[in-house]
Amino acid sequence: MNKIYYLFALSGSLLLSNLAFAQDKPTKFIDRANMNLSVKPGDDFFEYSNGIWTKNNPIPAKETRWGTFNQLRDFNINAVKTILEDAIQNLNKYAPGSPERRVAEFYTAAMDSIRIEKLGYEPIKPELAKIDAIQTKMEALQTVSRFKTEGLGSPLYGFYISQDRKNVEKMAPQLSQGGTSLPDRDYYLKTDSRSVKIQDAFKKYIATLFELSGTPSAEAKANAETVYALEKSLASAQMTRVEMRDPYKTYNKLLWSTFQAKTPEINWNEQFKTLGVPTQDSILVSAPAFFAELSNILAKTPVESLKVYLKWNILKGSASYLSSPFVKASFAYSQVLTGQKVQTPRWQRMSSLTDGVIGELLGQLYVARYFKPIAKERMTELVANLRKAFEIRINNLDWMSDVTKQKAKDKLHAFTPKIGYPDVWKKYEGLEISANSYYQNMRNAGAWGYKENLAQLNKPIDRSKWNMTPPTVNAYYSPVMNEIVFPAGILQFPFFAAEADDAINYGAIGAVIGHEMSHGFDDQGSQYDKDGTLRNWWTKDDLAKFKAKTTILGAQFDAYTILDTIHVNGKLTMGENIGDLGGLNIAYEAFKMTKQGQSKKKIDGFTPDQRFFLAFAQVWRGSTLPEAAAQQVYTDPHSPGEYRTIGAPVNMDAWYKAFNVKPGEKLYKKPEDRLKIW
Repeated sequence: MNKIYYLFALSGSLLLSNLAFAQDKPTKFIDRANMNLSVKPGDDFFEYSNGIWTKNNPIPAKETRWGTFNQLRDFNINAVKTILEDAIQNLNKYAPGSPERRVAEFYTAAMDSIRIEKLGYEPIKPELAKIDAIQTKMEALQTVSRFKTEGLGSPLYGFYISQDRKNVEKMAPQLSQGGTSLPDRDYYLKTDSRSVKIQDAFKKYIATLFELSGTPSAEAKANAETVYALEKSLASAQMTRVEMRDPYKTYNKLLWSTFQAKTPEINWNEQFKTLGVPTQDSILVSAPAFFAELSNILAKTPVESLKVYLKWNILKGSASYLSSPFVKASFAYSQVLTGQKVQTPRWQRMSSLTDGVIGELLGQLYVARYFKPIAKERMTELVANLRKAFEIRINNLDWMSDVTKQKAKDKLHAFTPKIGYPDVWKKYEGLEISANSYYQNMRNAGAWGYKENLAQLNKPIDRSKWNMTPPTVNAYYSPVMNEIVFPAGILQFPFFAAEADDAINYGAIGAVIGHEMSHGFDDQGSQYDKDGTLRNWWTKDDLAKFKAKTTILGAQFDAYTILDTIHVNGKLTMGENIGDLGGLNIAYEAFKMTKQGQSKKKIDGFTPDQRFFLAFAQVWRGSTLPEAAAQQVYTDPHSPGEYRTIGAPVNMDAWYKAFNVKPGEKLYKKPEDRLKIW
């Protein structure tokens, strides 16, 4: 699917937030009690800004990380819980089909653990029986397609309808690599002790789910080896995450006949017939080499092995919706990956799931009860000011020609901001929800989501659509839409507070706005023009200068380590690091246009510039379990929070001046070494 650039990784449960009403308003927007003032800012700005807070806020047992995002989620999930419980209590008062009635029915079914326990794995028995009846590879491959249409998962490869990156007004069918279960291809291919431990836990998980569904122990273990071997072969064929960041490398429009010839083991006419898509003249394929190898793998794989693999896809996709032994097995496996100590409470998981599945029904209730219009008004003003600041910075660039500057400004002016919540709410028409069947609700939602996506084929682009729900604490940039999006959930302290001074709001939400704007000009986003088309708009010399700067930034982040030995991947995190560096500079430029930005008046002992940088730093306060931290480095395009805190400031002269950072201090960089991109 076309890349969306998020401020923060959306992993695990949804990152939900509380609004300012749901917690005590801060007496101080910068609280010295959270800072380790014994440390020099120039030695460790993260520890200086957040050290005492981190020490006094250990990671709860139900979490894998703990920081600003998680803290906000915990407050807000209780607000969401209140909405859901109120809806349940008054369920019979609401008309059938109303948002209140539908979210109440969904949440009721999800929380009905007695019914879920009684059913065991009964809900998936019919599907397992259908797989048992498969006789040929053709039938197995048709089942792969059927799974995608019926909400049963996406084995072997990915399929979806999305914008054609070189013809963005057209929605096109697209194929992507897939078929694996571990977080990344390298988890199958590495042989270090940590990777082997995860591989063993994964095999145990597979075997456990098979046993829970009635398979004898020895057969279940053999099935685990079969699944693992097949998935490892798929992983070996996949492109790396860094390779997948190249939008040209993943844009391959192939003639239908050519693609079919390269993949003789798959009858794509039959596959697309089952997928409900007319045969195409051409097809967009993100990783042609993967599909060629997939064809080879299928030629060597017995039908019985494919049946085991299909059963595994049913089991892993359904485990969270079945009885507690399945849920516990899933969590035991997850613990090895993330280090999480105890399972998140069911009400919290189901509240998040409700938001994830029918978020624009829940979102309507959330916005009506909690969202304050003043936040949207103030945010609109901030976006306008950040846009002006960005244009000033583009005009002042000393490494870019006037020709490219004009193209950059054209793109900046074409940005579409979306703030708070959608103008047009999704109605989920045709999605059947019952208060009596959790598993069937999830099946229905999966099938409905596929049908909704498929319906976009040959339709005009829906520019009102959002890729986040209103309660989410996050933001994103879409290059093909050229839009920046800020859900209601992020418009609160410590990101935003209507009553805060400008230093706080510009250092926090201003940097977020700038971050998303900068994604339009990072190493990936910069390859799309103002219309969202994948098309070069740079002169050759300017592009070479830009790439040289990104190489320097990559080396800076490559040097950062976690757990003593694992390095941040500067290439994988490049886009987010450019977003942070550009975003903070743009926010600072805008802040200096304000009355406070031009003064030196202290508040609580801090100058305006100090408050600006401290507001940015406290957004990233937090800590992460070692297992989760290692997984983040391998799979997450965002750098760890402690390095996001320092990565941009150490390149800004204003930070050095604000905190009197001197040569000899650990974070000091010579003026000529401080990187300036946007």
